[in-house]
Amino acid sequence: MRLPRTERGRLAFVLVLVAAVTLFTATVPLLRGWFDLRVYHGAVDAWIHHGGRIYDYHVPGTTYGFTYPPFAAVSMVPMALLGLHAAIAVGLLLNLAATAVVLGILVPRELRRRYGWFGLALVVCMLAMFEPARDTVSFGQVNLLLLALVLGDAWLLSTGRGRWAGVGIGLAAAIKLTPAIFIVLLLLARRPRPAALAAAVAASATALAAWAAPEPSRFYWTEAVWDTTRIGRLDYVSNQSLQGVLARLADPAEPSRIVWALAALAVLGVWAWRTHRAVAADDLMAAFALTGLVACLVSPITWVHHLVWLLPSFAILVEKGLRRRRLLWAAGVSYVLLCSSVVWLWFDDASGIDGFLGSNLYVWITLGLLLGLPVGQTRVNHLPRSTTAMTPAPRQAAPEIAPATAHRSEPPAITSHDRAERP
Repeated sequence: MRLPRTERGRLAFVLVLVAAVTLFTATVPLLRGWFDLRVYHGAVDAWIHHGGRIYDYHVPGTTYGFTYPPFAAVSMVPMALLGLHAAIAVGLLLNLAATAVVLGILVPRELRRRYGWFGLALVVCMLAMFEPARDTVSFGQVNLLLLALVLGDAWLLSTGRGRWAGVGIGLAAAIKLTPAIFIVLLLLARRPRPAALAAAVAASATALAAWAAPEPSRFYWTEAVWDTTRIGRLDYVSNQSLQGVLARLADPAEPSRIVWALAALAVLGVWAWRTHRAVAADDLMAAFALTGLVACLVSPITWVHHLVWLLPSFAILVEKGLRRRRLLWAAGVSYVLLCSSVVWLWFDDASGIDGFLGSNLYVWITLGLLLGLPVGQTRVNHLPRSTTAMTPAPRQAAPEIAPATAHRSEPPAITSHDRAERP
C-alpha cells in the first residue's frame, strides 16, 4: 500500500486509522477492566486505612492479590488518598506519559526525518493495537512504566550522559524482580559504575520498604517470593515463557524443573553470546533489547502484557528494515501476530501439534528475535558520544603522516499474576 504524500491526504489517513483503532479497542473481547490496578488500590487501601496486611488482600470474589515486592506497595501509597476511579485516571495518565518516553527513545530518527508527524501518528496507532501494550493499559499494569525507567538508563548510557544511569534500573528492580537482569547486563557491558548505582538504588528502596513495612517485607522475602502459586497457573495460555511451554506440554502433570533449568541455561547462553557481540559493536540499545527478550523467556511466568519488553526489538527491526526490506517484513508479520490475540484460541485446550505451535506462538516470536535480531551500530534515536570523550586532544603534527583511525559513534511479567485474563 502506498502512503499518501500530501498533508491533507495524510491527515485523512490518520483520522480513518484512529477511528479504526478506536473501534477495535472498544469492541475487542479481551478488555481487562483495570483488574490489576484494582488489586493495587485495594491492597494499599486495606493496609493504610483498615490495618490489613498487604499480602492477605484479595479482590472480592477472587483469589487474586498483591504479589509485587514491598517497595511496590510503598510507592503506591498515594493511591490510598484517591478513590478507585481517580486512581484509574492517574494510572492511565502515568501509562500515557511512560508511552511518550518509550516512543521518544525508540522511534528511529530516520523515520521521524522522513515522515515527521505522520510517521509518529502511525506508530502511536500501531502501538495501540499491540496486544501487550493494550493489555498493560487495560489492566492498569506497570509494565510501560518499568520499560520507560530501563530505557531511560539505556538512552543515558548510549548518549554519553551516564552520570545517573542505573537509577531507573534500580527502581524498576525494586518494584518488580525481573528488571534486575539489566544489572547483569551492565556488568557484561563493563559498566561497573551504573551497575553499582542500580544495585545500590534497588537495595536502598528495598531497605526503605523494610523500614516502612517490616512485617510484609519479612513475609514477602521469606515466603511469598518463593510461592509461584500466588502468581497464577503455569499452564495458563497467557504465560508465554519457557516454563509456560513446558507446563502446557506436561498438563495435567507438573513440568520438570530440571528440563526448565536446562532450557533457561541454554537461552541465557545464547543471550550472553549475542549481548557480547552487541556490546563489542558499541550497540548498547540492541544489548538492552536482547536482555528484555531473555527476561521474558526465563521468567517462570510471563503474562502477555509483560511482552512490552519486545518493543525495543521491534524498533530495531523497523530501523534496520528501512534499508533491508526482509527485516521490515519480519517485523510486520510478528507485529500482526502479536496484535491478533491468536494464542487465546487455545485457551481451553493446548494439546496436539496445533496447540503446541499456536498456544506458544509469542514464545516462538521471542525466541526468533533473540536469535535473529540484527546487532551493530543501531541508530534508534541515538546521539553520538561527545567528541571530547571520543577524540584525544590534538597533538603537534609529526613529520610523517600518521595512520588514520576510525571514528566510531556509539548509539545509544509477577512476576505479575493470573488476572482472570479470559476472553
